[in-house]
Amino acid sequence: MRIKCRLISKGFAEGEALVSPEPISFFGGVDPKTGVIIDKKHPLKGVCIKDKILVFPTGKGSTVGSYVIYQLKLNKVAPRGIICKEADPVVAVGAIIAGIPMVDRPEKFDFKTGQYVRINADEEYIEVIERSKS
Repeated sequence: MRIKCRLISKGFAEGEALVSPEPISFFGGVDPKTGVIIDKKHPLKGVCIKDKILVFPTGKGSTVGSYVIYQLKLNKVAPRGIICKEADPVVAVGAIIAGIPMVDRPEKFDFKTGQYVRINADEEYIEVIERSKS
């Protein structure tokens, strides 16, 4: 099933979803060297975002967060793609300069950690893929 969404940063990405119930601040909240969430108050503290489809309501915090997203990409610990309920300028700019596919405003926002998700930002849709249990 295709879920319509809005293009923020072009591209295609797929992988396992990592869903945050709370906004993420990349500056001071994510270690740019490891991709691990380090914000002591965040429910995903200690979890690595590397190679995940990162799903969260919106970003928060300093504009330096855009550069942190770019550093994550340079250090090969960035998420493969980003889905936000509502994009904020910091995360949007970070995704664009890092070349990370990003979308927002999905018509359904009930993703779960561990689901296999495809983002086709160029054509503005998301797919949740059911994997066979063998």
